[in-house]
Amino acid sequence: MKTLLSSETQQFYLPKPSLRNPRTATILPAIIKTHKQNQSWKLHANAKGFSGTPPVKDSAAKKSSNNKNNKSEDEEIPQVVFERMIRRILVSVGVPMATGLALLHLFGEAKDRNLWDVPLWLPFLTTLITFGASTLGIAYGTLSSSWDSERKGSLLGLEEAQRNWVEMWKEENNGQW
Repeated sequence: MKTLLSSETQQFYLPKPSLRNPRTATILPAIIKTHKQNQSWKLHANAKGFSGTPPVKDSAAKKSSNNKNNKSEDEEIPQVVFERMIRRILVSVGVPMATGLALLHLFGEAKDRNLWDVPLWLPFLTTLITFGASTLGIAYGTLSSSWDSERKGSLLGLEEAQRNWVEMWKEENNGQW
């Protein structure tokens, strides 16, 4: 601890001179650290959400005025629709990712057992395609589920994805940010 708080001058040396310019100095400029002995250390963490006292809000008055004047508040998603979205997201992310991992394992086994000398571009391409499809699965799982709590929707959800895509951009184009 004493070395961290000392006020000595530290100099750093380069092991070898630079190859580009052999005439450069091998000593870097000194770095001087100062420390006040009488200063006490305190934490100053007053970031948003970490202050000692919570801000006072008049939530009932604000909500009623916001709902009447401004419709920027998002509607709450029903629990049935939320669970449907989660199931579709898990399937549309999990299937391509599991396929990609299985193909990587098969390529590795084929190469280890000398069955097939797998070219390097093939695992790279399959990883790119399957993990990319897995990434797009989050958006597709959300858009392909039926947002109507009474309607279940189809197996693949293509009709729902088309309908929800138009609905999503309609809200965006109406100026609701």
